[in-house]
Amino acid sequence: MIPNEFSIEGKVAIVTGAGRGIGKAISLVLAEAGADIVVAARTKDQIEKTAKEIDDLGQRVLAIPTDVTKADQVEHLIETTISEFGRIDILVNNAGASRPRQLIPLPGIKLPRWQRVDDLNTSISEEEWRLVLDSNLTSTFICTKAVGPHMIQQRKGKVINISSVAAESGGAYFSSYDTSKAAVSMFTRCIALEWAPFNINVNAIGPGFFHTQMTAKEHETPDLREQMHSSVPLGRAGETREIGLLALYLASNASNYLTGQTIFLDGGLLAR
Repeated sequence: MIPNEFSIEGKVAIVTGAGRGIGKAISLVLAEAGADIVVAARTKDQIEKTAKEIDDLGQRVLAIPTDVTKADQVEHLIETTISEFGRIDILVNNAGASRPRQLIPLPGIKLPRWQRVDDLNTSISEEEWRLVLDSNLTSTFICTKAVGPHMIQQRKGKVINISSVAAESGGAYFSSYDTSKAAVSMFTRCIALEWAPFNINVNAIGPGFFHTQMTAKEHETPDLREQMHSSVPLGRAGETREIGLLALYLASNASNYLTGQTIFLDGGLLAR
């Protein structure tokens, strides 16, 4: 038997970036565990496919196209969820982006993971920098702020942010991504302290290497794949469902005494 504390039956969850990869996997696991799900992303076709799979599981679901870097669209997302389901119990801030690029060109030098960079002769632009920080960090700020009044009124809620091992271990060519994820982990700690008096838990998951569309090049390039697998003590990439299962723990009452933490699901990568 599964302890009752792991049940999220009847809860309402919003998952951003839910059209594919980690966001989709989290949405499906939470639905399997009994939650009603609101899936959000900019790409309507993708979230509608996710919604269809959730519907097939027998759970109520809404697919709401949303650019989570835009406060007005997020407000619409929150208001529609409240109107349809009456409450918000779980928020998963998963939407994100990556633009591998060096700060300035480094002639004649190729550092680890250079294959991820489209052009080694081009610097990261201010536009690219802002895009990554807005997608990964500002979206988390906007969505968390928007859902806050509802969770505070309920005096209960779970916020789950998707950080990364990159929050603890920087890498060449990923200054914008790694910086944004480190900030997500710190944001998690700060809001956990602010909202603790209201019985709201704020935590983050820091994935290591997982096979998603964002990391497809690493998984499909033999040299990069070998480098990745050899760096992980467990010797493999993770499955996105494994992130969903950790998210279920953080969304359930089983994690009621856990807040302000980033849990790194990385096959032992950061233990080295």
